[in-house]
Amino acid sequence: MKQHLLSIGLLTVAILLSGCETRSISDSGYRGNRHNYGGGSTTQQNRELNELDVLGIRPTDKPTEDEIRQAAAARARLEVRRGARVMLIQSGAQYPDAPMVSEVEKYFAVTPFSGVPAQLGVEKSSDEALSARLRLAAARGGVDAIICYWGILESGRVDHVTKTVSWVPVVSWFTPDETQQMRIRLKAAVVDVKSGNWTMLTPAAFENEALSTRQSREKSDQQQVAKLKAKGYAALAQDLVRSLSN
Repeated sequence: MKQHLLSIGLLTVAILLSGCETRSISDSGYRGNRHNYGGGSTTQQNRELNELDVLGIRPTDKPTEDEIRQAAAARARLEVRRGARVMLIQSGAQYPDAPMVSEVEKYFAVTPFSGVPAQLGVEKSSDEALSARLRLAAARGGVDAIICYWGILESGRVDHVTKTVSWVPVVSWFTPDETQQMRIRLKAAVVDVKSGNWTMLTPAAFENEALSTRQSREKSDQQQVAKLKAKGYAALAQDLVRSLSN
């Protein structure tokens, strides 16, 4: 009787919640059951750009009230005309993702650029000259604006009862037993090459849900990543042209 009740209990419990995971869009490969809560591996974190450096904000600066008032008075809408040449940088990647390049190319002429600190001659610690060096490189290449973007993929898994009954081999391998919910969040900094003025954009987050088997787990995960990147990049490119173009 106890065994019978236990079996009924197992079949009644529909889902078991499992851990969450966060990874960079520049390190979006399948991780299996290795959960990460800190935004990516330590190696990948060391490959990400510091957004303060990209924007030319130095932690050691001690601005005066006059400087703040002058900056506020000189504030103007950052504009980049359609068809202008932009330097596109994906933080943590040697080359921006192809879908993002394709989306931005619909509106601007794209010059891809590395987003790995070591390839820019930058240590992981703050580099006050990075923003100026990027602007100089862009100016020499005839680029009007720098677009640097960051992104994370957040996912959580729901284990279904079919996964719990793993003593039935065919069930644990071929039967859908796990739903993965995934979300992409992006942000982009746009820097005017001539003035150094900048603006920050954050498009809406997108979510996706997929049911998978043990056999199809990796394929399903990467299909989710691709779908969310496609949606997120399209939205970010549209935000860029709406915010920057005349």
